[in-house]
Amino acid sequence: MNTDLAQLACDRYEIADALHRYAFGLDHGDADSLASALTEDCLFDFRPAGRKLRLDFPKLAGRQAILDTVLPLIGPLDTSHTASNLQIEISDDSATLSAFVMSQHFMPREGSRRGSENALLMNRYDCELVRDGQKWRFKCITIDNAWAQGDPEILNALATHRALTSKPKPPK
Repeated sequence: MNTDLAQLACDRYEIADALHRYAFGLDHGDADSLASALTEDCLFDFRPAGRKLRLDFPKLAGRQAILDTVLPLIGPLDTSHTASNLQIEISDDSATLSAFVMSQHFMPREGSRRGSENALLMNRYDCELVRDGQKWRFKCITIDNAWAQGDPEILNALATHRALTSKPKPPK
């Protein structure tokens, strides 16, 4: 009985840790941390949130596609993710995780400036995970939006590109 409870506690911790590694990877532009939270064939579906936020975002298949698409989009922004209300169900070597993740996004290098353009999103994550040794990894991440404040358009790659290319050039 104690072994089962200890294993359950360890699994729940490791599942929450997968979400924290994912968030850390996004917030710090850390590809290794983000990759460590994903299976090789992970599916990433931001389309439900995208429809509500009027952002066109494709369903992504595979760890490398997620890293190649999401990190360049989020990485340049001043961003932070906070996870709460984790609900975890475990069945042998698979699990589901539902959570709310609040993400705050500012244009690059503007997060500390008063009145700077930003988006505050409260998103619902519905995820499937699989056990990989002692660690758990996301097999599928589906993100829906509960509410938003500010301008979600800053999550658009064109807006990020605009911010990065509009900074003043040094004098010659």
